Amino acid sequence: MSPRLRGVLLLIVVTAVWGSTFAVVKTLGELLAPAQLIAWRFSIGFLALLPALLIRGWGLRRRRADRPAPAAVPRFSWKDGLWRDGFLLGAWLIAGYGTQTIALQTTTANRAAFFTALSVVLVPLWLVFAQRRRMPLPLLAALPLAVLGLALLSWEGGAWVTGDAWALACAVTYAGFIITLERLSNRHAALPFTLAQLLAVTLLAWLWVAFSGGADWPPAAAWGPLLYLGVVATALTTLLQTIGQRTVSAAEASLIYALEPVTATLFSFLLIGERVGLRGALGGLLVVGSTVLSQRSGGEARPETPAPLAE
Repeated sequence: MSPRLRGVLLLIVVTAVWGSTFAVVKTLGELLAPAQLIAWRFSIGFLALLPALLIRGWGLRRRRADRPAPAAVPRFSWKDGLWRDGFLLGAWLIAGYGTQTIALQTTTANRAAFFTALSVVLVPLWLVFAQRRRMPLPLLAALPLAVLGLALLSWEGGAWVTGDAWALACAVTYAGFIITLERLSNRHAALPFTLAQLLAVTLLAWLWVAFSGGADWPPAAAWGPLLYLGVVATALTTLLQTIGQRTVSAAEASLIYALEPVTATLFSFLLIGERVGLRGALGGLLVVGSTVLSQRSGGEARPETPAPLAE
């Protein structure tokens, strides 16, 4: 399996997990304030992934002396910019998760999914106009297909509400995260870099909690969803995304992430029996088709990024 194909598959797994979280976050929003939900979610994610770093470091110390040392030993260091880069991505992350969580308090999960997925357009536009990067023709052709498919699948109509604006802000901030991750993902070993991102979000979220009135212990009903969000939909997905975007461009990644409403619809059918009509099915096929089309743009390495550090 080529590194690029592995990256694509990892990002598809990430998107599938994300598709299961909209209903979970909306339900938790009735039990916890947005700041507390994010603070607890990322605290759990950081603590869940921390033992992996400790075990990895212990395993490296057990290496025999005659074996070569790895190119990059997982560690937290100011010298190689790990904290700086982790904090930068953490700021983008908390902006994205925060705006999405606030949006789901006043808009529906489907509408939030639609607006959030508009990052599929914002990322290529950002790259073309801000970085003067040329987009392959198949990638450009895939964009309108994705937007049309998202509209058919998720758009419910109705009057504009405050939550829609927050969801659109989420699309902007997440586009910034995708582009920044493309630039930084190859600079550090994936595991410590992921932990640096999670710790940055955790600290920023608890600061948000402190300024918004203080923390409350989550009710018993919240712990199951929080553990799922923290361990699976935060720690695991952030790690896989960091690894996946090493070999997949930001523009391609944004199209893969457009599959999120499709997987959200699939989970709704499998878990709670919600059915999608002909319009939604057509929309889902268009999004899947746009993702497949985007992969015909070729697998050339991105010259602006260095080779990934060894784990």
